Amino acid sequence: MLSSIIDAFKIKELRFKILFTLGIIALYRLGAYIPVPGIPFKAFADQFADSGVAMNMLDLFTGGALSHFSVFSLGIMPYITASIIMQLMQGVIPAVGRWAKEGEAGQKKITQTTRYLTLGLGFINAIGYLLLFQSSRYGVKFDEGAMGVPYALTAAVIVFTLIAGTAFIMWMGELITQHGIGNGMSLIIFTSIISRVPSAIFSSIDLQHDLGMGIAVTVLILLVVLACIPLIIFIEKAQRRIPVNYAKRVQGRRMMGGQSTYIPLKVNAAGVIPIIFASCIIYFPAQIAALFNVEWLTNVSNAISTGWVNWILTVLLIVFFAYFYTSMVFNPEETADNIQKQGGFVPGVRPGRATVQYIKDVIKHVTLPGALFIAAIAVVPSILFFFTNNQLIQAFGGTSILIMIGVALDTMSKVESQLKMYNYDGFFK
Repeated sequence: MLSSIIDAFKIKELRFKILFTLGIIALYRLGAYIPVPGIPFKAFADQFADSGVAMNMLDLFTGGALSHFSVFSLGIMPYITASIIMQLMQGVIPAVGRWAKEGEAGQKKITQTTRYLTLGLGFINAIGYLLLFQSSRYGVKFDEGAMGVPYALTAAVIVFTLIAGTAFIMWMGELITQHGIGNGMSLIIFTSIISRVPSAIFSSIDLQHDLGMGIAVTVLILLVVLACIPLIIFIEKAQRRIPVNYAKRVQGRRMMGGQSTYIPLKVNAAGVIPIIFASCIIYFPAQIAALFNVEWLTNVSNAISTGWVNWILTVLLIVFFAYFYTSMVFNPEETADNIQKQGGFVPGVRPGRATVQYIKDVIKHVTLPGALFIAAIAVVPSILFFFTNNQLIQAFGGTSILIMIGVALDTMSKVESQLKMYNYDGFFK
Protein backbone atom coordinates (compact mmCIF):
# COMPACT_ATOMS: atom_id res chain seq x y z
CA MET A 1 0.00 0.00 0.00
CA LEU A 2 2.79 2.42 0.92
CA SER A 3 4.60 1.69 -2.35
CA SER A 4 1.39 2.40 -4.30
CA ILE A 5 1.05 5.79 -2.59
CA ILE A 6 4.70 6.63 -3.32
CA ASP A 7 4.28 5.61 -6.98
CA ALA A 8 1.09 7.67 -7.21
CA PHE A 9 2.93 10.83 -6.11
CA LYS A 10 5.43 10.31 -8.94
CA ILE A 11 2.67 10.83 -11.51
CA LYS A 12 1.59 14.44 -11.95
CA GLU A 13 -2.12 13.77 -12.56
CA LEU A 14 -2.42 11.36 -9.62
CA ARG A 15 -0.46 13.69 -7.36
CA PHE A 16 -2.92 16.48 -8.18
CA LYS A 17 -5.92 14.22 -7.45
CA ILE A 18 -4.50 13.10 -4.10
CA LEU A 19 -3.55 16.63 -3.01
CA PHE A 20 -6.94 17.92 -4.18
CA THR A 21 -8.68 15.25 -2.08
CA LEU A 22 -6.57 16.08 0.97
CA GLY A 23 -7.27 19.78 0.50
CA ILE A 24 -11.04 19.23 0.42
CA ILE A 25 -10.83 17.01 3.52
CA ALA A 26 -8.81 19.71 5.33
CA LEU A 27 -11.45 22.28 4.38
CA TYR A 28 -14.15 19.96 5.74
CA ARG A 29 -12.33 19.56 9.05
CA LEU A 30 -11.86 23.34 9.28
CA GLY A 31 -15.60 23.85 8.85
CA ALA A 32 -16.29 21.44 11.71
CA TYR A 33 -14.86 24.05 14.13
CA ILE A 34 -16.49 27.21 12.73
CA PRO A 35 -19.49 27.92 15.00
CA VAL A 36 -22.88 28.96 13.69
CA PRO A 37 -23.45 32.73 14.11
CA GLY A 38 -25.46 33.70 17.18
CA ILE A 39 -24.71 30.56 19.21
CA PRO A 40 -23.10 30.82 22.69
CA PHE A 41 -20.98 27.81 21.75
CA LYS A 42 -18.99 27.61 25.01
CA ALA A 43 -22.13 27.19 27.14
CA PHE A 44 -23.59 24.86 24.53
CA ALA A 45 -20.48 22.64 24.45
CA ASP A 46 -20.63 22.25 28.23
CA GLN A 47 -24.29 21.20 28.07
CA PHE A 48 -23.74 18.85 25.13
CA ALA A 49 -21.24 16.81 27.14
CA ASP A 50 -24.21 15.40 29.12
CA SER A 51 -26.18 14.36 26.04
CA GLY A 52 -27.52 10.85 25.57
CA VAL A 53 -26.01 8.03 23.56
CA ALA A 54 -28.01 8.88 20.44
CA MET A 55 -26.65 12.43 20.22
CA ASN A 56 -23.11 11.23 20.90
CA MET A 57 -23.36 8.77 17.99
CA LEU A 58 -24.68 11.53 15.72
CA ASP A 59 -21.74 13.64 16.85
CA LEU A 60 -19.40 10.77 15.92
CA PHE A 61 -20.63 10.78 12.31
CA THR A 62 -20.21 14.56 12.09
CA GLY A 63 -16.63 14.42 13.36
CA GLY A 64 -17.41 16.50 16.45
CA ALA A 65 -19.15 19.26 14.45
CA LEU A 66 -22.45 18.77 16.27
CA SER A 67 -20.92 19.14 19.74
CA HIS A 68 -19.43 22.49 18.60
CA PHE A 69 -22.67 23.51 16.81
CA SER A 70 -20.56 24.36 13.77
CA VAL A 71 -21.71 25.16 10.25
CA PHE A 72 -21.30 21.43 9.44
CA SER A 73 -23.41 20.24 12.39
CA LEU A 74 -25.84 18.33 10.17
CA GLY A 75 -22.95 16.41 8.62
CA ILE A 76 -23.47 14.03 5.73
CA MET A 77 -26.46 12.29 7.32
CA PRO A 78 -29.16 14.17 5.36
CA TYR A 79 -27.49 13.09 2.12
CA ILE A 80 -27.17 9.48 3.25
CA THR A 81 -30.82 9.44 4.33
CA ALA A 82 -31.85 10.93 0.98
CA SER A 83 -29.79 8.28 -0.82
CA ILE A 84 -31.53 5.52 1.15
CA ILE A 85 -34.94 6.95 0.24
CA MET A 86 -34.02 7.13 -3.44
CA GLN A 87 -32.69 3.55 -3.37
CA LEU A 88 -35.95 2.33 -1.85
CA MET A 89 -38.03 4.40 -4.28
CA GLN A 90 -36.44 2.60 -7.23
CA GLY A 91 -38.33 -0.53 -6.26
CA VAL A 92 -41.55 1.30 -5.29
CA ILE A 93 -42.05 4.12 -7.83
CA PRO A 94 -41.91 2.91 -11.47
CA ALA A 95 -40.66 6.28 -12.78
CA VAL A 96 -37.64 6.22 -10.45
CA GLY A 97 -37.00 2.59 -11.39
CA ARG A 98 -36.92 3.62 -15.08
CA TRP A 99 -34.43 6.37 -14.27
CA ALA A 100 -32.06 3.78 -12.84
CA LYS A 101 -32.15 1.90 -16.18
CA GLU A 102 -31.68 4.93 -18.42
CA GLY A 103 -27.92 5.09 -17.98
CA GLU A 104 -26.17 8.43 -17.49
CA ALA A 105 -29.26 10.55 -18.20
CA GLY A 106 -31.34 8.67 -15.61
CA GLN A 107 -28.51 8.81 -13.10
CA LYS A 108 -28.41 12.60 -13.43
CA LYS A 109 -32.14 12.75 -12.59
CA ILE A 110 -31.61 10.55 -9.52
CA THR A 111 -28.64 12.65 -8.41
CA GLN A 112 -30.54 15.91 -8.82
CA THR A 113 -33.56 14.57 -6.93
CA THR A 114 -31.26 13.32 -4.15
CA ARG A 115 -29.77 16.80 -3.84
CA TYR A 116 -33.16 18.47 -3.45
CA LEU A 117 -34.26 15.80 -0.98
CA THR A 118 -31.03 16.35 0.99
CA LEU A 119 -31.77 20.07 1.33
CA GLY A 120 -35.34 19.29 2.44
CA LEU A 121 -34.16 16.87 5.09
CA GLY A 122 -31.46 19.33 6.13
CA PHE A 123 -34.12 22.02 6.61
CA ILE A 124 -36.14 19.71 8.87
CA ASN A 125 -33.07 18.69 10.86
CA ALA A 126 -31.92 22.29 11.24
CA ILE A 127 -35.26 23.36 12.70
CA GLY A 128 -35.22 20.32 14.96
CA TYR A 129 -31.76 21.10 16.34
CA LEU A 130 -32.71 24.75 16.83
CA LEU A 131 -35.76 23.78 18.91
CA LEU A 132 -33.88 21.08 20.82
CA PHE A 133 -30.91 23.24 21.77
CA GLN A 134 -33.19 26.02 23.01
CA SER A 135 -34.97 23.65 25.37
CA SER A 136 -34.23 23.50 29.09
CA ARG A 137 -32.04 20.45 28.46
CA TYR A 138 -29.33 22.55 26.77
CA GLY A 139 -30.26 26.06 27.85
CA VAL A 140 -29.27 27.86 24.65
CA LYS A 141 -31.54 30.93 24.71
CA PHE A 142 -31.89 33.84 22.30
CA ASP A 143 -33.46 36.77 24.08
CA GLU A 144 -35.30 39.35 21.99
CA GLY A 145 -32.83 42.00 21.00
CA ALA A 146 -30.05 40.63 23.22
CA MET A 147 -27.54 41.10 20.40
CA GLY A 148 -29.42 43.92 18.72
CA VAL A 149 -30.96 41.40 16.32
CA PRO A 150 -34.57 40.11 16.52
CA TYR A 151 -34.94 36.47 17.53
CA ALA A 152 -36.73 35.53 14.29
CA LEU A 153 -33.83 36.83 12.21
CA THR A 154 -31.28 35.04 14.41
CA ALA A 155 -33.18 31.76 14.09
CA ALA A 156 -33.46 32.20 10.32
CA VAL A 157 -29.70 32.81 10.04
CA ILE A 158 -28.95 29.68 12.11
CA VAL A 159 -31.25 27.45 10.02
CA PHE A 160 -29.93 28.88 6.75
CA THR A 161 -26.32 28.42 7.89
CA LEU A 162 -26.91 24.76 8.78
CA ILE A 163 -28.61 24.07 5.44
CA ALA A 164 -25.81 25.85 3.59
CA GLY A 165 -23.28 23.73 5.50
CA THR A 166 -25.03 20.54 4.38
CA ALA A 167 -25.11 21.73 0.77
CA PHE A 168 -21.42 22.63 1.00
CA ILE A 169 -20.53 19.17 2.36
CA MET A 170 -22.51 17.55 -0.45
CA TRP A 171 -20.70 19.74 -3.00
CA MET A 172 -17.29 18.88 -1.53
CA GLY A 173 -18.09 15.16 -1.65
CA GLU A 174 -19.06 15.42 -5.32
CA LEU A 175 -15.88 17.37 -6.06
CA ILE A 176 -13.76 14.59 -4.56
CA THR A 177 -15.63 11.96 -6.58
CA GLN A 178 -15.21 13.91 -9.84
CA HIS A 179 -11.72 15.38 -9.50
CA GLY A 180 -10.09 13.48 -6.63
CA ILE A 181 -9.48 9.88 -5.58
CA GLY A 182 -12.22 7.64 -4.20
CA ASN A 183 -15.85 8.20 -3.31
CA GLY A 184 -16.25 11.67 -1.82
CA MET A 185 -19.15 10.95 0.53
CA SER A 186 -17.47 7.82 1.90
CA LEU A 187 -14.21 9.70 2.48
CA ILE A 188 -16.07 12.44 4.38
CA ILE A 189 -17.63 9.83 6.67
CA PHE A 190 -14.20 8.18 7.02
CA THR A 191 -12.64 11.52 7.99
CA SER A 192 -15.38 12.27 10.51
CA ILE A 193 -14.93 8.93 12.26
CA ILE A 194 -11.14 8.83 12.30
CA SER A 195 -10.93 12.43 13.59
CA ARG A 196 -12.50 11.25 16.87
CA VAL A 197 -9.88 8.56 17.50
CA PRO A 198 -7.16 10.71 19.18
CA SER A 199 -9.59 12.21 21.71
CA ALA A 200 -11.08 8.75 22.33
CA ILE A 201 -7.60 7.38 23.11
CA PHE A 202 -6.95 10.10 25.71
CA SER A 203 -10.45 9.61 27.12
CA SER A 204 -9.81 5.87 27.44
CA ILE A 205 -6.60 6.50 29.36
CA ASP A 206 -8.23 9.06 31.68
CA LEU A 207 -11.27 6.82 32.16
CA GLN A 208 -9.36 4.75 34.69
CA HIS A 209 -8.29 6.20 38.03
CA ASP A 210 -5.09 4.18 37.76
CA LEU A 211 -3.00 5.63 34.91
CA GLY A 212 -1.17 2.34 34.37
CA MET A 213 -4.45 0.42 34.15
CA GLY A 214 -5.85 3.00 31.73
CA ILE A 215 -2.84 2.65 29.44
CA ALA A 216 -3.04 -1.16 29.63
CA VAL A 217 -6.75 -1.17 28.73
CA THR A 218 -6.17 1.24 25.86
CA VAL A 219 -3.30 -0.81 24.47
CA LEU A 220 -5.37 -4.00 24.77
CA ILE A 221 -8.24 -2.44 22.81
CA LEU A 222 -5.88 -1.24 20.09
CA LEU A 223 -4.28 -4.71 19.83
CA VAL A 224 -7.73 -6.34 19.47
CA VAL A 225 -8.62 -3.85 16.75
CA LEU A 226 -5.36 -4.54 14.89
CA ALA A 227 -6.00 -8.29 15.16
CA CYS A 228 -9.51 -7.90 13.71
CA ILE A 229 -8.39 -5.86 10.70
CA PRO A 230 -6.88 -8.83 8.72
CA LEU A 231 -10.04 -10.88 9.36
CA ILE A 232 -12.26 -8.07 8.13
CA ILE A 233 -10.10 -7.60 5.02
CA PHE A 234 -10.24 -11.35 4.37
CA ILE A 235 -14.05 -11.32 4.46
CA GLU A 236 -14.15 -8.18 2.30
CA LYS A 237 -12.01 -9.90 -0.35
CA ALA A 238 -13.66 -13.35 -0.11
CA GLN A 239 -15.51 -14.59 -3.20
CA ARG A 240 -17.72 -17.45 -4.30
CA ARG A 241 -16.85 -18.21 -7.91
CA ILE A 242 -19.47 -19.72 -10.21
CA PRO A 243 -17.68 -21.57 -13.06
CA VAL A 244 -18.80 -20.79 -16.61
CA ASN A 245 -17.78 -22.81 -19.67
CA TYR A 246 -18.10 -21.67 -23.28
CA ALA A 247 -18.77 -24.18 -26.04
CA LYS A 248 -16.59 -24.21 -29.13
CA ARG A 249 -18.13 -22.76 -32.26
CA VAL A 250 -16.95 -22.07 -35.79
CA GLN A 251 -16.91 -18.45 -36.91
CA GLY A 252 -15.74 -18.20 -40.51
CA ARG A 253 -12.52 -20.18 -40.66
CA ARG A 254 -11.76 -19.77 -37.00
CA MET A 255 -12.71 -21.87 -33.99
CA MET A 256 -14.07 -19.65 -31.25
CA GLY A 257 -14.88 -20.37 -27.59
CA GLY A 258 -13.96 -23.42 -25.62
CA GLN A 259 -12.74 -21.34 -22.69
CA SER A 260 -13.60 -21.47 -19.00
CA THR A 261 -14.12 -18.51 -16.70
CA TYR A 262 -16.12 -17.71 -13.57
CA ILE A 263 -18.58 -15.23 -12.10
CA PRO A 264 -17.10 -13.72 -8.89
CA LEU A 265 -19.70 -13.25 -6.15
CA LYS A 266 -18.32 -11.42 -3.14
CA VAL A 267 -19.29 -12.70 0.29
CA ASN A 268 -19.91 -9.08 1.28
CA ALA A 269 -21.01 -7.65 -2.07
CA ALA A 270 -22.72 -4.66 -0.46
CA GLY A 271 -19.57 -3.52 1.34
CA VAL A 272 -20.20 -0.94 4.05
CA ILE A 273 -23.52 0.19 2.57
CA PRO A 274 -25.71 -2.02 4.86
CA ILE A 275 -24.06 -0.80 8.04
CA ILE A 276 -24.22 2.86 6.94
CA PHE A 277 -27.89 2.54 5.98
CA ALA A 278 -28.71 0.66 9.19
CA SER A 279 -26.95 3.30 11.30
CA CYS A 280 -28.86 6.11 9.58
CA ILE A 281 -32.21 4.44 10.18
CA ILE A 282 -31.43 3.56 13.80
CA TYR A 283 -30.36 7.12 14.63
CA PHE A 284 -33.12 8.73 12.57
CA PRO A 285 -35.48 8.65 15.63
CA ALA A 286 -32.90 10.76 17.45
CA GLN A 287 -33.25 13.37 14.71
CA ILE A 288 -37.04 13.17 14.97
CA ALA A 289 -36.78 13.55 18.75
CA ALA A 290 -34.61 16.61 18.21
CA LEU A 291 -37.29 18.06 15.93
CA PHE A 292 -40.26 17.65 18.28
CA ASN A 293 -38.39 17.77 21.63
CA VAL A 294 -40.90 15.47 23.36
CA GLU A 295 -39.67 13.60 26.42
CA TRP A 296 -41.19 10.21 25.56
CA LEU A 297 -39.85 10.42 22.01
CA THR A 298 -36.39 11.26 23.37
CA ASN A 299 -36.57 8.25 25.68
CA VAL A 300 -37.56 6.01 22.76
CA SER A 301 -34.68 7.30 20.64
CA ASN A 302 -32.22 6.68 23.48
CA ALA A 303 -33.60 3.15 23.94
CA ILE A 304 -33.21 2.42 20.24
CA SER A 305 -29.72 3.91 20.21
CA THR A 306 -28.36 1.55 22.88
CA GLY A 307 -29.15 -1.69 24.66
CA TRP A 308 -30.65 -4.94 23.43
CA VAL A 309 -33.22 -3.17 21.21
CA ASN A 310 -30.40 -1.47 19.35
CA TRP A 311 -28.48 -4.73 18.95
CA ILE A 312 -31.44 -6.67 17.53
CA LEU A 313 -32.43 -3.84 15.18
CA THR A 314 -28.84 -3.47 13.97
CA VAL A 315 -28.56 -7.16 13.06
CA LEU A 316 -31.94 -7.25 11.30
CA LEU A 317 -31.35 -4.04 9.34
CA ILE A 318 -27.84 -5.02 8.27
CA VAL A 319 -29.04 -8.40 6.99
CA PHE A 320 -31.97 -6.75 5.19
CA PHE A 321 -29.86 -4.08 3.50
CA ALA A 322 -27.18 -6.63 2.58
CA TYR A 323 -29.75 -8.61 0.59
CA PHE A 324 -31.50 -5.49 -0.68
CA TYR A 325 -28.36 -3.78 -1.98
CA THR A 326 -26.94 -7.00 -3.44
CA SER A 327 -30.18 -7.55 -5.38
CA MET A 328 -29.89 -4.03 -6.78
CA VAL A 329 -26.26 -4.24 -7.95
CA PHE A 330 -26.40 -7.82 -9.24
CA ASN A 331 -29.13 -8.97 -11.64
CA PRO A 332 -29.27 -12.80 -12.01
CA GLU A 333 -31.65 -12.63 -15.00
CA GLU A 334 -29.38 -10.28 -16.92
CA THR A 335 -26.27 -12.29 -16.03
CA ALA A 336 -27.83 -15.60 -17.12
CA ASP A 337 -29.08 -14.01 -20.36
CA ASN A 338 -25.61 -12.65 -21.20
CA ILE A 339 -24.02 -16.04 -20.53
CA GLN A 340 -26.51 -17.76 -22.83
CA LYS A 341 -26.07 -15.19 -25.61
CA GLN A 342 -22.30 -15.69 -25.53
CA GLY A 343 -22.67 -19.46 -25.78
CA GLY A 344 -21.74 -20.14 -22.17
CA PHE A 345 -23.24 -22.34 -19.50
CA VAL A 346 -22.78 -23.24 -15.86
CA PRO A 347 -21.58 -26.87 -15.61
CA GLY A 348 -24.40 -29.15 -14.49
CA VAL A 349 -27.09 -26.45 -14.84
CA ARG A 350 -29.45 -26.03 -17.78
CA PRO A 351 -29.41 -22.61 -19.52
CA GLY A 352 -32.31 -20.21 -18.99
CA ARG A 353 -34.50 -20.23 -15.90
CA ALA A 354 -32.50 -22.98 -14.22
CA THR A 355 -29.34 -20.86 -14.43
CA VAL A 356 -31.19 -17.83 -13.06
CA GLN A 357 -32.48 -19.83 -10.10
CA TYR A 358 -29.05 -21.35 -9.48
CA ILE A 359 -27.40 -17.91 -9.37
CA LYS A 360 -30.14 -16.62 -7.02
CA ASP A 361 -29.61 -19.57 -4.67
CA VAL A 362 -25.86 -19.00 -4.62
CA ILE A 363 -26.37 -15.29 -3.87
CA LYS A 364 -28.71 -16.13 -0.98
CA HIS A 365 -26.26 -18.63 0.52
CA VAL A 366 -23.25 -16.34 0.10
CA THR A 367 -24.87 -13.09 1.29
CA LEU A 368 -26.15 -14.47 4.61
CA PRO A 369 -22.77 -15.31 6.22
CA GLY A 370 -21.32 -12.02 4.99
CA ALA A 371 -24.26 -10.08 6.42
CA LEU A 372 -24.09 -11.94 9.75
CA PHE A 373 -20.35 -11.29 9.94
CA ILE A 374 -20.62 -7.51 9.52
CA ALA A 375 -23.62 -7.53 11.87
CA ALA A 376 -21.49 -9.25 14.52
CA ILE A 377 -18.65 -6.79 13.96
CA ALA A 378 -21.15 -3.95 14.44
CA VAL A 379 -22.96 -5.31 17.50
CA VAL A 380 -20.18 -6.82 19.64
CA PRO A 381 -18.32 -3.51 20.22
CA SER A 382 -21.67 -1.85 21.04
CA ILE A 383 -22.27 -4.48 23.72
CA LEU A 384 -18.78 -3.92 25.15
CA PHE A 385 -19.28 -0.14 25.16
CA PHE A 386 -22.63 -0.56 26.92
CA PHE A 387 -20.95 -2.33 29.85
CA THR A 388 -17.61 -0.46 29.94
CA ASN A 389 -18.52 3.05 28.66
CA ASN A 390 -15.05 3.25 27.12
CA GLN A 391 -15.01 5.95 24.44
CA LEU A 392 -12.24 4.18 22.50
CA ILE A 393 -14.52 1.18 21.97
CA GLN A 394 -17.17 3.51 20.61
CA ALA A 395 -14.68 5.23 18.28
CA PHE A 396 -13.37 1.86 17.05
CA GLY A 397 -16.79 0.22 17.19
CA GLY A 398 -17.97 -2.18 14.53
CA THR A 399 -19.72 0.53 12.53
CA SER A 400 -16.65 2.74 12.61
CA ILE A 401 -14.03 0.12 11.85
CA LEU A 402 -16.02 -1.44 9.00
CA ILE A 403 -16.54 1.95 7.40
CA MET A 404 -12.89 2.90 7.83
CA ILE A 405 -11.56 -0.38 6.42
CA GLY A 406 -14.13 -0.50 3.62
CA VAL A 407 -13.43 3.07 2.52
CA ALA A 408 -9.66 2.58 2.81
CA LEU A 409 -9.77 -0.58 0.66
CA ASP A 410 -12.02 1.07 -1.92
CA THR A 411 -9.79 4.16 -2.11
CA MET A 412 -6.60 2.11 -2.45
CA SER A 413 -8.17 -0.04 -5.18
CA LYS A 414 -8.99 3.16 -7.10
CA VAL A 415 -5.40 4.39 -6.64
CA GLU A 416 -4.03 1.09 -7.92
CA SER A 417 -6.39 1.08 -10.91
CA GLN A 418 -5.25 4.60 -11.76
CA LEU A 419 -1.62 3.48 -11.47
CA LYS A 420 -2.24 0.59 -13.86
CA MET A 421 -3.83 2.96 -16.36
CA TYR A 422 -0.94 5.41 -16.28
CA ASN A 423 1.76 2.70 -16.29
CA TYR A 424 0.15 0.67 -19.11
CA ASP A 425 2.41 0.80 -22.16
CA GLY A 426 0.03 -0.90 -24.56
CA PHE A 427 0.83 -3.31 -27.38
CA PHE A 428 2.37 -0.74 -29.69
CA LYS A 429 5.22 1.09 -28.02
